[in-house]
Amino acid sequence: MELDGGDPTREILACYNKVHETFLRSQPDVEALQNLTLPDYRYTTHRGATWTREGNSLKQLEALQKVVPFAPLASSYGMGWKGLQAVRYRKKHLSELSWAGTLGTHVLALTMRSPQKMQLRYGEVKRDVPPPAGWIRVVPAGSSVRVHWQGSLDFLLIYLEPSLVARVAAESFDYDPTRTVVPPVDGLNVPELRSAMLAVDAELRAGGRGGPQLAESLATILCVHLIRHITTPRQRTPSPDGVLPRCKLHSVIEYIMENLAGSPTLEQMAAVAHLSPYHFARQFRAATGLAPYQYVIVRRVERAQELLREEDELGLGEVAFRAGFSDQSHFSSHFKRIVGVTPRQFRMSARIA
Repeated sequence: MELDGGDPTREILACYNKVHETFLRSQPDVEALQNLTLPDYRYTTHRGATWTREGNSLKQLEALQKVVPFAPLASSYGMGWKGLQAVRYRKKHLSELSWAGTLGTHVLALTMRSPQKMQLRYGEVKRDVPPPAGWIRVVPAGSSVRVHWQGSLDFLLIYLEPSLVARVAAESFDYDPTRTVVPPVDGLNVPELRSAMLAVDAELRAGGRGGPQLAESLATILCVHLIRHITTPRQRTPSPDGVLPRCKLHSVIEYIMENLAGSPTLEQMAAVAHLSPYHFARQFRAATGLAPYQYVIVRRVERAQELLREEDELGLGEVAFRAGFSDQSHFSSHFKRIVGVTPRQFRMSARIA
């Protein structure tokens, strides 16, 4: 739909009618909604469509930005973040905004400023009054959400990948990730979690070098607080004791080394061993002394050491890439932590030797 740039009232009315015609049906056309351009006037009314598309947080964030009829204050879309994505919305004098959909990721929502009116439904949560500033909501992946705002709108949304939460639950808390529940929560008051969310907001708006690495660290911190304060490990099924059998360990290590330049996930490594991620993580740690993710980092650093010794003409960025690190900053940080010196210092000492 194209607008002719005429009288704003006609434009608003045309969009309003188009939205009603297209989306207030029993089978709303989501693709048409994403292709519809709405003018961002003070009193524009938007009626939401039902969105049930599954996908990771990046696709979900992109889709939501197509649905909301005004640009966000800041968005992580296109910033190279992994594990989490974020979007900050701020708008005064919003006449009306309604949205309904099913989420594919866990969502943490932080209210920066209370709206005049708000209705919210997801899981067992039913809210008919605006939340106060600083209010944290947790919306689990798979939740069907219906929300309606009026007045000022100022909030931060953080999308956490369920696979990351599961990995942290398995590796840091010894939980069975397949049996760990993230419940719906409205009004979570955890200062440490709020501080981490505000740090995400600050990085989202400021940006800068090392942003993806900082976002990755913040994603882990958010997962830790989420698991500490609200997740409930269901009663575990009996798990086999002992270490990962030698033949399975050999297969997993072979898989890791073949895919070191990529991003072998806990689920993929567990599949090689024909175990659940939870049982695999426990048995792998017992066999190697390291969590699977830590083991991958150590092997990447070892490969980088070989490259630094044998490929003198390679730049540090190329060494980082060939060893499987996302960038040189990420590489240097892990290298110094494990080896004790920077990659440049290691290369210089190798030359002297």
